[in-house]
Order: sequence, then C-alpha cells, then structure tokens
Amino acid sequence: MWMKEIFGTDKPIVAMLHLAALPGDPLYDKNKGLCYVIERAKREIKALQDGGVDGILISNEYSFPYMGDVPIITAMSMARVIGQLKEYFTIPMGVQIISDPYKTFDLAASVGAKFVRGTFTGSFAGDHGIAVYDTGKIMRHKIAVGAKDVKCMYNLVPEAAKYLVDRSWEEIADSTVFHCKPDALMVAGFLAGREADTQIMTRVKKVVPNTPVFANTGVRYENIEMQLAACDGAIVGTTFKEDGDFYKEAKYDRVKAFMNKVREFRGDK
Repeated sequence: MWMKEIFGTDKPIVAMLHLAALPGDPLYDKNKGLCYVIERAKREIKALQDGGVDGILISNEYSFPYMGDVPIITAMSMARVIGQLKEYFTIPMGVQIISDPYKTFDLAASVGAKFVRGTFTGSFAGDHGIAVYDTGKIMRHKIAVGAKDVKCMYNLVPEAAKYLVDRSWEEIADSTVFHCKPDALMVAGFLAGREADTQIMTRVKKVVPNTPVFANTGVRYENIEMQLAACDGAIVGTTFKEDGDFYKEAKYDRVKAFMNKVREFRGDK
C-alpha cells in the first residue's frame, strides 16, 4: 500500500539520477565544479519527469571507488545539490549515499526524501573489500536523525559482492523480512545495467509475498514486460541514458518510449 500512496501507481518505475562526481571523488572535475553537477542534474530531472517516471532516486553513482564510511564532503555536496534542485521536483524523491547507510539517512532527513535504497543488513565480500552491516545500529540511527517515516528499500545482495556464508536467496529474503521489516526488497544483477534474474525475483516473492520486490538493475525497453511480470516495480538508470551508456545523461525520448510501454503493460488510463 505504501507504494501506491507515494508513487500513485502499482509497479512504479523509479528512475536513477546519477550525480556527476563530487568534491573528494577521484573523478571530480574541479574546473567544472559543483555548478556543472547541478546543471547536469537539472537537465536530467526534466528529462525523467517529462518522460513520465513515477519517482527519482538520487545517488552518488560516480563516486568510484566506493567507500563504506563516506567522507562528510560527499554528503554535504549532495545536500547542496539537492537543496538547489528541490524546487524542480514534481514527483517523489529518494536518496542513496552508496555503501554508507548512516549518511544515507542523514541526507534523507536533511532534504526530506520519501525513500532510500541501500544495503542495511548482512556481511559481504567483493570489489570493495569486506562489509558488515549492523542493522540494529543502522535502524536506530535512522530514528535518531528524524528519518523514521522514510521508506527503506533493502538490497538483498549488493552489486559486485557475495554473502560471506552460503545462503540461498529465499533464506536471505525470509530472514531479512523477519528481522528487519524492510519496505521493499531489491534484486540486482552483478553490476549496474546487468539484468536481474526473473527466476530469483519470483522465488523471493514466493517466500515473502507481502513485501514488494523490485528489479534493481538491467531493466530495458526490450525486457520490461518480462521484468515487471516477475516483480512489483523497478529501478531504472542506464537504459534511460543516451545510447544506453552508463556515463551519459538521461534523455527524454528514451524515457518517454520506455514509459509508454510501461503504461501499456500496467493498463494505465
């Protein structure tokens, strides 16, 4: 029910707004500065909203390589960017500071985000080393900073990582819902732009039928019907970008064509 209340539809499409690299990031362009980050984001917000998406999730996607304890400058820069752009949003907005759930909730509380996505529980190993998420501490932090009502979309397994112990997707989903009470579960491919396995989403949904399950990566114009048939919504980023290139900007024509197909599938009036 919360998805219908926030996004106004069943099977919502939440678009990614990947902010250009920020101060402190290795890829940050000091000559262009934050003004470039803001102007690029403004163009993409217009393309995404005019194209008809149901929500926008803002992340520091280009802060490569990611850190578990993100520098304060990242959160401050994101707060400044979002603060200057907030007047342009006409649809629900969420945030994520990648791999740092504490600062994600700090940011959500400061900018009035409706929802967040992230990894909030589990122990993983991958490209960025070993990560252990103390979910009890994280959720108490969420309440302490005033983000109690922010909806939480949990990554079941983060991209480019694996659980440190051998656990099935069903076991992970079942225990996560029992212990953490997530508002939604996210099933991703191995990297951004890689298709999420519809069989896995179906298996997860069977175990936790009352919890929304989202396709977290790799949803494209060509597979949208198959993906939405297996899940309750989708996060979409790369496919909206010019030439489907992860590093380029979202373009209205690509968003519009995609959302026309989504609306037809959902039977929107």
